Amino acid sequence: MNRNYVASSNLASVGYDENSQTLEVEFLSGAVYQYYNVPVSIFDQLLASPSKGQFLNIYIKNAYPYSRV
Repeated sequence: MNRNYVASSNLASVGYDENSQTLEVEFLSGAVYQYYNVPVSIFDQLLASPSKGQFLNIYIKNAYPYSRV
């Protein structure tokens, strides 16, 4: 999955696969996580958010299943 770099104090890059509704997040630590069943609207809101790390913590982390890759 292709990821795009983002301006964030916690996230390095994010990517999204619309067919599988998978959000992939790379943290500045180098850890990469995939979040499943994430609607494209949530991905769009993440990209538009002034604080991407905060948005991830509030709206994604505990709302969608995930795994570390």
